[in-house]
Amino acid sequence: MSLVSREQEPIALPERRVHVVQGEHYVTDDASVMLTTILGSCVAACIRDPLAGLGGMNHFLLPGGEGEDVTTDSVRYGAYAMEVLVNGLLRQGARRERLQAKLFGGARVISGLTDIGDQNARFAERYLKQEGINFAGGSLGGERARRIQFWPISGRVRQMALAKDEANVFETERRTKPAAPVDSGALELF
Repeated sequence: MSLVSREQEPIALPERRVHVVQGEHYVTDDASVMLTTILGSCVAACIRDPLAGLGGMNHFLLPGGEGEDVTTDSVRYGAYAMEVLVNGLLRQGARRERLQAKLFGGARVISGLTDIGDQNARFAERYLKQEGINFAGGSLGGERARRIQFWPISGRVRQMALAKDEANVFETERRTKPAAPVDSGALELF
Protein backbone atom coordinates (compact mmCIF):
# COMPACT_ATOMS: atom_id res chain seq x y z
CA MET A 1 0.00 0.00 0.00
CA SER A 2 1.43 3.36 -0.95
CA LEU A 3 0.74 6.59 0.77
CA VAL A 4 -0.25 9.49 -1.39
CA SER A 5 0.86 12.85 -0.16
CA ARG A 6 -1.49 15.72 -0.77
CA GLU A 7 -0.23 19.25 -0.79
CA GLN A 8 -1.83 21.18 1.98
CA GLU A 9 -3.94 24.18 1.12
CA PRO A 10 -2.45 27.40 2.43
CA ILE A 11 -4.27 28.60 5.49
CA ALA A 12 -6.25 31.70 4.62
CA LEU A 13 -5.74 34.48 7.11
CA PRO A 14 -8.82 36.41 8.09
CA GLU A 15 -8.80 39.72 6.27
CA ARG A 16 -8.43 42.84 8.40
CA ARG A 17 -9.81 46.05 6.87
CA VAL A 18 -8.23 49.38 7.73
CA HIS A 19 -10.09 52.48 6.57
CA VAL A 20 -7.78 55.39 5.71
CA VAL A 21 -9.57 58.71 6.06
CA GLN A 22 -8.61 62.18 4.86
CA GLY A 23 -5.31 63.32 6.33
CA GLU A 24 -4.21 59.83 7.35
CA HIS A 25 -1.79 57.23 6.04
CA TYR A 26 -1.16 53.60 6.92
CA VAL A 27 1.90 51.41 6.29
CA THR A 28 1.95 47.64 6.87
CA ASP A 29 3.78 44.40 6.16
CA ASP A 30 0.79 42.31 7.27
CA ALA A 31 -0.53 40.16 4.39
CA SER A 32 -3.98 39.97 6.00
CA VAL A 33 -4.52 43.75 5.84
CA MET A 34 -6.65 45.38 3.16
CA LEU A 35 -6.62 49.18 3.11
CA THR A 36 -9.75 50.98 2.00
CA THR A 37 -10.92 54.54 1.44
CA ILE A 38 -13.64 56.55 -0.31
CA LEU A 39 -12.53 59.31 -2.66
CA GLY A 40 -14.19 62.16 -4.49
CA SER A 41 -11.86 65.02 -5.34
CA CYS A 42 -9.32 63.69 -2.84
CA VAL A 43 -6.44 61.49 -4.02
CA ALA A 44 -5.02 58.35 -2.44
CA ALA A 45 -1.58 57.00 -3.27
CA CYS A 46 -1.13 53.24 -2.89
CA ILE A 47 2.61 52.61 -2.71
CA ARG A 48 4.48 49.36 -2.13
CA ASP A 49 7.90 47.75 -2.19
CA PRO A 50 7.30 44.22 -3.50
CA LEU A 51 10.72 42.94 -2.43
CA ALA A 52 10.44 44.22 1.15
CA GLY A 53 6.85 42.95 1.31
CA LEU A 54 5.24 46.12 2.58
CA GLY A 55 3.07 48.93 1.37
CA GLY A 56 0.77 51.71 2.39
CA MET A 57 -1.89 54.22 1.45
CA ASN A 58 -2.53 57.90 2.11
CA HIS A 59 -5.56 60.14 1.51
CA PHE A 60 -5.23 63.89 0.92
CA LEU A 61 -7.64 66.73 0.23
CA LEU A 62 -5.54 69.51 -1.30
CA PRO A 63 -2.41 69.48 -3.49
CA GLY A 64 -0.47 72.37 -1.92
CA GLY A 65 0.89 72.81 1.52
CA GLU A 66 4.55 73.24 0.70
CA GLY A 67 6.15 75.32 3.43
CA GLU A 68 3.20 74.81 5.80
CA ASP A 69 3.82 74.18 9.47
CA VAL A 70 2.90 70.69 10.66
CA THR A 71 -0.55 71.46 12.04
CA THR A 72 -3.84 69.63 12.01
CA ASP A 73 -4.70 71.41 8.76
CA SER A 74 -1.42 70.57 6.99
CA VAL A 75 -2.13 66.83 7.08
CA ARG A 76 -4.81 67.48 4.45
CA TYR A 77 -2.16 68.51 1.92
CA GLY A 78 -0.60 66.25 -0.66
CA ALA A 79 2.96 67.42 -0.06
CA TYR A 80 2.77 66.36 3.57
CA ALA A 81 0.76 63.19 2.85
CA MET A 82 3.22 61.93 0.26
CA GLU A 83 6.25 62.67 2.44
CA VAL A 84 4.91 60.85 5.51
CA LEU A 85 3.81 57.82 3.46
CA VAL A 86 7.14 57.47 1.63
CA ASN A 87 9.10 58.06 4.85
CA GLY A 88 6.96 55.48 6.66
CA LEU A 89 7.76 52.91 3.98
CA LEU A 90 11.49 53.72 4.02
CA ARG A 91 11.59 53.51 7.83
CA GLN A 92 10.17 49.98 7.68
CA GLY A 93 12.72 48.76 5.14
CA ALA A 94 11.45 49.78 1.71
CA ARG A 95 13.95 51.00 -0.87
CA ARG A 96 13.10 54.08 -2.92
CA GLU A 97 14.21 52.51 -6.22
CA ARG A 98 11.77 49.59 -5.75
CA LEU A 99 8.69 51.64 -4.86
CA GLN A 100 5.64 51.19 -7.08
CA ALA A 101 2.74 53.62 -6.85
CA LYS A 102 -0.85 53.61 -8.02
CA LEU A 103 -2.95 56.78 -7.78
CA PHE A 104 -6.73 57.03 -7.40
CA GLY A 105 -9.33 59.76 -7.03
CA GLY A 106 -9.21 63.33 -8.24
CA ALA A 107 -12.78 63.35 -9.53
CA ARG A 108 -14.71 66.49 -10.34
CA VAL A 109 -17.65 65.74 -8.08
CA ILE A 110 -19.19 69.22 -8.20
CA SER A 111 -19.33 71.09 -11.48
CA GLY A 112 -19.04 74.85 -11.57
CA LEU A 113 -16.35 75.05 -8.87
CA THR A 114 -12.58 74.97 -9.18
CA ASP A 115 -11.54 71.49 -10.27
CA ILE A 116 -9.57 70.59 -7.13
CA GLY A 117 -9.65 66.92 -8.16
CA ASP A 118 -7.65 67.67 -11.29
CA GLN A 119 -5.18 69.76 -9.26
CA ASN A 120 -4.77 66.88 -6.79
CA ALA A 121 -4.22 64.36 -9.59
CA ARG A 122 -1.64 66.52 -11.38
CA PHE A 123 0.19 67.16 -8.10
CA ALA A 124 0.38 63.42 -7.28
CA GLU A 125 1.69 62.50 -10.73
CA ARG A 126 4.25 65.32 -10.61
CA TYR A 127 5.38 64.25 -7.14
CA LEU A 128 6.04 60.66 -8.27
CA LYS A 129 7.98 61.86 -11.30
CA GLN A 130 10.09 64.33 -9.29
CA GLU A 131 10.87 61.71 -6.64
CA GLY A 132 11.69 58.95 -9.13
CA ILE A 133 8.93 56.66 -7.88
CA ASN A 134 7.58 54.18 -10.45
CA PHE A 135 4.03 55.14 -11.45
CA ALA A 136 2.28 51.81 -12.00
CA GLY A 137 -1.13 53.20 -12.97
CA GLY A 138 -4.41 53.73 -11.21
CA SER A 139 -7.51 55.77 -11.98
CA LEU A 140 -7.62 59.56 -11.77
CA GLY A 141 -10.27 62.07 -12.79
CA GLY A 142 -13.80 61.49 -13.96
CA GLU A 143 -16.95 62.71 -12.28
CA ARG A 144 -17.76 59.85 -9.91
CA ALA A 145 -16.64 59.12 -6.39
CA ARG A 146 -14.98 55.75 -5.88
CA ARG A 147 -14.24 53.24 -3.17
CA ILE A 148 -10.69 51.87 -3.27
CA GLN A 149 -9.52 48.61 -1.71
CA PHE A 150 -5.75 48.00 -1.68
CA TRP A 151 -3.88 44.88 -0.61
CA PRO A 152 -0.43 46.40 0.03
CA ILE A 153 1.58 43.18 0.01
CA SER A 154 0.31 41.85 -3.33
CA GLY A 155 -0.31 45.27 -4.90
CA ARG A 156 -3.83 44.26 -5.89
CA VAL A 157 -6.35 47.12 -6.06
CA ARG A 158 -10.11 47.04 -6.49
CA GLN A 159 -12.01 50.18 -7.46
CA MET A 160 -15.77 50.54 -7.29
CA ALA A 161 -17.51 53.60 -8.71
CA LEU A 162 -20.13 54.99 -6.35
CA ALA A 163 -23.56 55.94 -7.65
CA LYS A 164 -24.20 59.68 -7.57
CA ASP A 165 -26.92 59.17 -4.96
CA GLU A 166 -24.95 56.59 -2.94
CA ALA A 167 -22.86 59.04 -0.97
CA ASN A 168 -22.25 62.74 -0.86
CA VAL A 169 -18.48 62.35 -0.86
CA PHE A 170 -17.84 66.09 -1.13
CA GLU A 171 -19.70 66.69 2.15
CA THR A 172 -18.02 63.71 3.79
CA GLU A 173 -14.57 64.96 2.75
CA ARG A 174 -15.32 68.47 4.01
CA ARG A 175 -16.62 67.32 7.40
CA THR A 176 -13.90 64.76 8.09
CA LYS A 177 -11.46 66.04 10.68
CA PRO A 178 -7.98 64.69 10.05
CA ALA A 179 -6.15 63.18 12.97
CA ALA A 180 -3.49 65.31 14.60
CA PRO A 181 -0.05 64.37 13.30
CA VAL A 182 2.04 62.11 15.49
CA ASP A 183 5.55 63.36 16.17
CA SER A 184 7.61 60.36 15.13
CA GLY A 185 10.95 62.12 14.97
CA ALA A 186 12.64 63.71 12.01
CA LEU A 187 10.82 64.02 8.72
CA GLU A 188 13.09 63.56 5.75
CA LEU A 189 12.08 65.91 2.96
CA PHE A 190 13.09 65.08 -0.59
